[in-house]
Amino acid sequence: MRKFTKPPFILKSAVAACLATLLIAADVAPASGEPASGAPTQSSLPADVNAESRNRLSTPAPDPAGGPSAAANTIRSAGTGLNARWESPVGRPLLELAILITAREHDAPFEWSLHEMEAVAVGLAPDVIDVVRNREALSGLGEREAVIIQAGREIYGARHLGAETYRRAVELFGEANFVDVVDLMARYAGTAGRLAAFNQHMPPGWPQFLPLPFTQPDDVDPQSRSRLPLLPAPAQTLRSTPSLYGRTLSPQGTGPGQIRGHGAGRESLEANVARPLLDLAILVTARAYDDQYTWTLTEPAAVENGLDPALIDVIRDGGSVTGLGEKEAALIEFGRQLFGPHTVTPEAYASALEAVGGSTNLVDLVDLMAQHVSDAVLLIAFDQHLPAGVAPLLTMP
Repeated sequence: MRKFTKPPFILKSAVAACLATLLIAADVAPASGEPASGAPTQSSLPADVNAESRNRLSTPAPDPAGGPSAAANTIRSAGTGLNARWESPVGRPLLELAILITAREHDAPFEWSLHEMEAVAVGLAPDVIDVVRNREALSGLGEREAVIIQAGREIYGARHLGAETYRRAVELFGEANFVDVVDLMARYAGTAGRLAAFNQHMPPGWPQFLPLPFTQPDDVDPQSRSRLPLLPAPAQTLRSTPSLYGRTLSPQGTGPGQIRGHGAGRESLEANVARPLLDLAILVTARAYDDQYTWTLTEPAAVENGLDPALIDVIRDGGSVTGLGEKEAALIEFGRQLFGPHTVTPEAYASALEAVGGSTNLVDLVDLMAQHVSDAVLLIAFDQHLPAGVAPLLTMP
């Protein structure tokens, strides 16, 4: 049985109130859910979007009062329920390929290098790996390999999965299996963000196989090879799932488990970082992924929580942070570097660290952003539209 969690920092009643405000603003009667004549809504849906769920799946409609995480979890619930990484009938080679295309599109050298070794070991052809590494044409690849790579390029590049690519993927894998594949990609997209934020380098002596458009900064601890010090072994998160090599994939002291081990959890984050800054981080993430659903349901709640509408406009429009408060400017710049060039300068990292009061809070804040990245990937892939009658608030490219 899957356990779903409440969306972080957005109480159900608050979201319901904000949703009602959006409906009223669009001149819509909330009871009927139908748009008034002339209201600027998303009532006209693409042919492959279900009118009830307002996404591509024939699942129950997500509860908009539950926020974007509820919508993403509704999509996840359409999967097989298996542990996709280890049990999916799609097979290990193709699942490693899904991870590799995610790492490639996020310029994630640590994630790529470890999973390239894993992919070769489980039988993914080296020439397929090279197509992803070098962003080569897909001609000559098998259909299943080609559609996974194309789906990743569209989701992460165009921030939209085309109807034809989606149709091919479902035809080849089946709907539930494809949900699992995308959910796996979504989780590794979040992981890529964590690794980039804390500048995780390869361990000494380990090869780095991914060509990068940047040089990684060298502000790392010599033992953890990230911006965070090495944790004592008992405090590290150990993996309960099997490993190809009889050990965790990440060498001891490195990787996402080491990074997350520095956090104190969501409750600590709420207690130590002002709520408007948390909403700001969510909006920066939604803007980076052109995530209309998350943005539109979060913006009214953020205003209600005290985030300046003028500051929200800076995030929405990609405006200059000059003149903003130091904390707000620091977190916007941190997010823009994290999700844009996929590398954060030492200066931007230091400013973000100061803005939230230390590394524990920053680890937890990045974890919040990474969760919203994972949700965004699912909302993009399955084309989740806003509730009927709700006008979009994010300007799309």
